[in-house]
Amino acid sequence: MAENTNPNPSPNPIPTEEVVAVTVQEETTKPKEVEERKMEDKPSKVRKYAGLLSIITFILSLVILASVIWLLYMRDYDCEKILRLPNLQIGLAIFMIFVFLISNLVVFLGSRFPVPGFFIVMVPLIVILTMGLALVGADKMESRRIMATPAWFREKVLDDGHWRDIKSCIYNRGLCEDLASRSMNLKAYDFSMEKLTSVESGCCNPPEVCGMEYVNATFWRKGEAIISEKTELLNAGDCETWNNSRTVLCYDCETCKEGFVGIMEKKWWNLGIFLIIMSLFLILAHLSLFITVMWERYN
Repeated sequence: MAENTNPNPSPNPIPTEEVVAVTVQEETTKPKEVEERKMEDKPSKVRKYAGLLSIITFILSLVILASVIWLLYMRDYDCEKILRLPNLQIGLAIFMIFVFLISNLVVFLGSRFPVPGFFIVMVPLIVILTMGLALVGADKMESRRIMATPAWFREKVLDDGHWRDIKSCIYNRGLCEDLASRSMNLKAYDFSMEKLTSVESGCCNPPEVCGMEYVNATFWRKGEAIISEKTELLNAGDCETWNNSRTVLCYDCETCKEGFVGIMEKKWWNLGIFLIIMSLFLILAHLSLFITVMWERYN
């Protein structure tokens, strides 16, 4: 009688075809799982980018508050009240607070309403950018119609009525008196090395081309003027206008007007540059955040 050589015969042997099919199915499902995991990772990465951009945008918007403090602190500086510039500064400060609130509202609620939020925040930012360009004198043909632009300053200062009030303000502030007191013991060379503001040099001293001899900061002896074609047109009249009287000095000189305009232009030019840079950074930040949110939503 023949012996059975298989010690453990399988009662239900699995067909070879089924084993191969299961193996192939497992191999095909693994790449699908990997792809699904990758697709799940993409939204999480986009959310991280969106969160990072939200933080950056919020930090950039804090600069707006710094500008508000600066505008309110400097609202009555260098006789600006005569030109009603403090009113402009207060208006700008209020508008900047509004932009700060809108910017952060869009940051925190932009994921729910991305398109309306993007356009709502872009409008005031573009207004700030345009305002900054006007303050630096980018539009030289039309900027005289806008307050605090270089052309506007020159038009106002050349007006006799405005200048009468401005020079009275400069005199009442005692700029020339302060200059005389702090340079009382200085020799001519030492005084020439002093760093004076444009108002001090233009209103308290005669123009250099007049060739006057220095006695002290507000008292000069008339000398031989150095006249050229250029200085004759620009400063020759100032040589006759100068008077050593403390109430006259060079307050009616063109150099005094130019000095006042120079200080105003510098201050508001700096503000214009700040507005341009701040608005551009915020525009880029909100644009990047908008693209990221839309990518997460529709991809």
